Amino acid sequence: MGVRLRRLQNKDCAGMLEWMHDVELVKYFRDDMSSKTGEDALKFIEQADIIPQNGRSVHYAIVEESDEYLGTISLKALNLMDGNAEYAISLRRSAQGRGIASAATREVLDIAFNQFDLERVYLNVLSENKRAIRLYEKCGFVLEGEFRNHLCLRGQYLNLRWYAMLRDEYQKNRICVGGGV
Repeated sequence: MGVRLRRLQNKDCAGMLEWMHDVELVKYFRDDMSSKTGEDALKFIEQADIIPQNGRSVHYAIVEESDEYLGTISLKALNLMDGNAEYAISLRRSAQGRGIASAATREVLDIAFNQFDLERVYLNVLSENKRAIRLYEKCGFVLEGEFRNHLCLRGQYLNLRWYAMLRDEYQKNRICVGGGV
């Protein structure tokens, strides 16, 4: 799979808005993405960084050989002193089911553990988001627990699962291969 990560660019704006306005893709998001405008997306792109700084986030564009924007992958809330960050990914519908999420996750985990020298990468996901859970487990994230009725989304209380991967797990496994998600 010829997927690579690069700095977000203004030309990625239309692709970002595409997934942000796709009701099916953002139904598990806490924020109302449908109200995001081109100006919002451009502001996010302009503020996005790929240099790790304590308390900040890094955001990358996921692209193929053609440099077409497929989605965004992030390491959020970097804590360089404690060596951890929160993982997040969003893909355009056209990029799903082709192994792109797995390939991009491998790349960002390599950055997290080998370049940023992190000890732990974690994430949380709604228990109902089965597709995302399959990706995370396939990539080697370990379920650490489930917070019951932790979050109220559109008037309904939902469970939130917490996953993480430690540096030694990443070094041992180096999984997250193949297509599918």
